[in-house]
Amino acid sequence: MNVVHVGFIGLGVMGRPMALRLAASGTPLVVWNRSPQRAEPLRAAGAEVGADAAEVFARAEVVLLMLADEAAVDAVLGRGTPGFAARVAGHVVVHMGTTSPEYSRALETDVRAAGGRYVEAPVSGSRVPAERGELVAMLAGEESAVDVVRPLLAPLCRETFVCGAAPNALLMKLSVNLFLITLVTGLTEAFHFAGRQGLDRGLFLDVLDAGPMASAVSRMKSPKLREGDFAVQAAALDVLKNNRLIAGAAREAHLASPLLDACHALFEETVSLGHGGEDMVAVLRAIEARTATATP
Repeated sequence: MNVVHVGFIGLGVMGRPMALRLAASGTPLVVWNRSPQRAEPLRAAGAEVGADAAEVFARAEVVLLMLADEAAVDAVLGRGTPGFAARVAGHVVVHMGTTSPEYSRALETDVRAAGGRYVEAPVSGSRVPAERGELVAMLAGEESAVDVVRPLLAPLCRETFVCGAAPNALLMKLSVNLFLITLVTGLTEAFHFAGRQGLDRGLFLDVLDAGPMASAVSRMKSPKLREGDFAVQAAALDVLKNNRLIAGAAREAHLASPLLDACHALFEETVSLGHGGEDMVAVLRAIEARTATATP
């Protein structure tokens, strides 16, 4: 069996635990991050640390990108510069972040024109599932390239789903995120309602957990609400970014998204109140602020 050397670029809240699981699995791994200190735990775990993104591409056949946005992806690939073709030719470029489907479609065209192969592989899950290897991956792209990438994600994911051609994986991720955003916002509003009605909010969460509406998401977010723990698993600012992407895709397809639109406003308010770096349950702060200004 041929050993595939893997590159991993982007060691943020999600990227670092994902890369650490790859290193622990014995995957030959070279990593790079714009902030060098983020790579030190990977070095300690046995991964090689590249001096720059170019070194990662020089040493790996498959390069996983877990980057914040479209500008970061373009910068790492050198897209729009003479160095882009040399960097991606002969490589499988795996886009694991969340961007607009239109961007991904155009990126695939450019990568393939430069002699590379392209796979979308966004994941569903936050920091804790990433640490546990319990993410769910959605893959899209040329079948032969997907076949290369899918087994490499085994240390990161409890399941992987092939979604067809790009950008179907990103559209699937946006569909999943629409449900997640409305689910967590609904949980948080119900928690607020119970407390303002004079109920024991801990008891409310216990009742919820004992019933048919309990889920892995509610069991992850309920303790954070109970304890007022807004340490980030999925940041409110990232949720707002996803909300905007979903809304954009909905408008492009002439689709109504009434629940999403209500959440969009609440997450904009959460970020404007200074809670963008906190977990998405900090949407509670926006709900509390609206209650404080409600007319009696």
